[in-house]
Amino acid sequence: MSATAQRRVADETGPVLDVEALRRDFPILAQHVHGHPLVYLDNAASAQKPRAVIEAEARAYAEFYSNIHRGVHSLSMKATDAYEAARVKAQKFLGALSVKETILTAGTTAGINLVAQTWGRRNVGAGDEVLITGLEHHSNIVPWQMLCEEKGARLRVAPLDEQGVVVMEEFERLLSKRTKMVAVAHVSNALGTVNPIERMIRLAHGVGAVVLIDGAQAAPHLAVDVRALDADFYAMSAHKVYGPSGVGVLYGKHALLEAMPPWQGGGDMILSVTFAKTTYNELPYKFEAGTPNIAGVIGFGAALDYVASVGLDRIARHEHGLLEYATRRLLEVPGLRIIGTAPEKAAVVSFVLEGAHPHDIGTILDYEGVAVRTGHHCAQPVMERYCVPATARASMAFYNTTDEIDVLVKGLHKVREVFGA
Repeated sequence: MSATAQRRVADETGPVLDVEALRRDFPILAQHVHGHPLVYLDNAASAQKPRAVIEAEARAYAEFYSNIHRGVHSLSMKATDAYEAARVKAQKFLGALSVKETILTAGTTAGINLVAQTWGRRNVGAGDEVLITGLEHHSNIVPWQMLCEEKGARLRVAPLDEQGVVVMEEFERLLSKRTKMVAVAHVSNALGTVNPIERMIRLAHGVGAVVLIDGAQAAPHLAVDVRALDADFYAMSAHKVYGPSGVGVLYGKHALLEAMPPWQGGGDMILSVTFAKTTYNELPYKFEAGTPNIAGVIGFGAALDYVASVGLDRIARHEHGLLEYATRRLLEVPGLRIIGTAPEKAAVVSFVLEGAHPHDIGTILDYEGVAVRTGHHCAQPVMERYCVPATARASMAFYNTTDEIDVLVKGLHKVREVFGA
């Protein structure tokens, strides 16, 4: 298959994804780095922004910026309407039943911490257990460690096999009546493994546990329906899904959110305040203290519109084609080892190269115009599991092409030359 044909991966149920046209929507992709066209393969860290998002955020500041929910003047009402319209888009994106179940946050990390500090403090006690997996990002480890230390609870970890797959027999064995919370990634940021979260949720509910899903890496690649999954909580970030940074969404089942105390106190999360007593606001505002990232949330709404216009099903098919192509080409590089070979993966490839530290790989690739992530990817236990200090990670989005993967592979051969391989 020609590079052009590979670049326009066929959609089996509709027209092909016109990647070249989509790339023109992203101004940053037109630039050169060290004299080479930019090849951006660091999408798992943060995705680039289409012009529609940039313009939506700029328009909010230029035309109707004002604080929200509190003003009766025209600018405030326009800003409030645009902000709340974005919330509705987030609700529909996740499949939540109501906007009352859709908490706007500063990102996935903030959403997980909110649950740990509110639901967790009220429901986890001495002798209880929180179950996570060996795939987790630090953001889905540390808040639970902090909670368990405070409450005298125990953090349990379901192990990984050699492919980077959670050992489900061990996951099920670790579940018990002591398990109060199960917190798992939908997709691993370090390895790309797609967890069987439907089964995990079903098993966890079978012992009476509540389930939080870290959806940061899934939301850009997979259609999510929180009601079909029966997730109790689901957290995601805007910047992974082509929106602004500093914005995210926490979905929570209505009954759980109603029973939880606020996380932070201040403006907008109250109905009334006296020195004797505060009455908290209704959902979702009970968990949204202070002035939020107003323009960022409006930009997030534009990002969700953009993704919908492309189609998550078509995005998934294109990225799967890129993953298969990248895996095949990378394995042609002598001395290269892919870390994480799960049968079900998102478009993420972590690898090490014999004789070269990942940081050196990243530096040399940068001089070839290729942006990859190097390090432990905020998943140090994953690195320890596979006895590597770090990996280089190429993570793809729908605007990437097989030509760019070829540039990555060419750059890796340059790395081998530099280190005398």
